[in-house]
Amino acid sequence: MQRKFYRIGLLGYPLTHSCSPQLHAAALRSLNLPGEYRLYPIAPGDQAGLVQLFTRLRAGELDGLNVTIPYKQAVIPWLDEISPIAQNIGAVNTIYARDGRLVGGNTDVPGFWADLGKYFPTHPGSLGAGNRAAEAQGKALVLGAGGAARAVVYALAMHGWHVTLAARRLDQAKKLVSTLTQVPGIFPPASALLEPGVLASCLDGTRLIVNATPLGMAPDVDRSPWPAGLPFLRMACCYDLVYNPRATLLLRQAGTAGLSTASGLGMLVEQAALSFEIWTGYSPIREAMWAAVEAI
Repeated sequence: MQRKFYRIGLLGYPLTHSCSPQLHAAALRSLNLPGEYRLYPIAPGDQAGLVQLFTRLRAGELDGLNVTIPYKQAVIPWLDEISPIAQNIGAVNTIYARDGRLVGGNTDVPGFWADLGKYFPTHPGSLGAGNRAAEAQGKALVLGAGGAARAVVYALAMHGWHVTLAARRLDQAKKLVSTLTQVPGIFPPASALLEPGVLASCLDGTRLIVNATPLGMAPDVDRSPWPAGLPFLRMACCYDLVYNPRATLLLRQAGTAGLSTASGLGMLVEQAALSFEIWTGYSPIREAMWAAVEAI
């Protein structure tokens, strides 16, 4: 009997920074499964390109897609169904077809939460179980208000963290906060303008700073989302969702200020493994995936 050849890939633009092909190639090898993971860089506004890609997915020519910037929210109108988590945060990072229908999910949320446990090991159980902390876990500051920020704020707020969402466009932050506040069981987040005078008053007691903006991502490695002149709170952990480069300018700034730091590579591996399991039904060996991206 001929073994299934898995065809999976990544939708986004641009995609030159992506490590996903190496990650998923390692996942396939770890299970001795035949397949390929391709990049599908479709420029914003190229509706014909999206139609063609989704038609292939519906027809079974593709087994699944990851979704990244700038499509995590933009793909939703194209889908027939989305998971409860994707519905709650309004962002999709995983798509597959079921009976000719396109289904969207979000593995960024459990992927981030699983990796965060390495730095805050006492956090409560899995998001899948619907658990949240009985008492607030601490204060977190999340930078950015796009699709990645939605996943991070949701994961933290569902587990009792006091979250302040800071963005350069306050209206965007308020809109996201308003959306998430309506989710049952969530610890209501707050919004703030991403500028020194405002954030200075939000930092007291903050245990976690998360960059959910693309600033610092290759090739623009000399950019940081942290406002100039704003001191870091030394006792916090700084977690940058950007994973290429691993030592972003933000993480170097935070490390110099005495903070513990973490790149987004762990979240990348976790969310990729969860997406892979949705598409194939197999759980890949994470150590193999880690080895693949660390070799890049």
